[in-house]
Amino acid sequence: MAAIAGMAAIQELGLPDQAIQSDELPWVPQGDGVWFRPLRFDLANGRWVNLLKVTKAGKVNRHRHSGGQVLGYVVQGSWRYLERDWVARPGTFVYEPPGDIHTLVVDGEEEMMTLFLLEGVIQYLDDDDNVIAQDDVFTKMERYLRFCQEQGIEPVDLRF
Repeated sequence: MAAIAGMAAIQELGLPDQAIQSDELPWVPQGDGVWFRPLRFDLANGRWVNLLKVTKAGKVNRHRHSGGQVLGYVVQGSWRYLERDWVARPGTFVYEPPGDIHTLVVDGEEEMMTLFLLEGVIQYLDDDDNVIAQDDVFTKMERYLRFCQEQGIEPVDLRF
């Protein structure tokens, strides 16, 4: 009987399942040759999920993840961190602990795409470790919504 009551509570209070067709969502510009495609915004817990795409050789500014871990899975291409001695290739799973500082670099001409699950804040740093910009679930959602508005695209509600 308790199991049935528990299921009723989950159905009443829990979030419904949802399938997001990523290819129907826009790539949002993030920087020179850097794009993200949002898949989920969890405003209550400060988490978001997105695909990151880098379309040419280059880098994502040196940054620190504060307030949560980051999980990544490489779908296409390869990349590395200047501060590490490994290279992430298709099929590589990456774990980044809170507070980790690194600079993501794409060396080759092949487009890179990685699925990232992020928590907390990304603080972009200068060479003296001063915070020059930051992102969190709210700024990422705002950038997505603003891009959709500017392009005349009906945004998908990714808050779940």
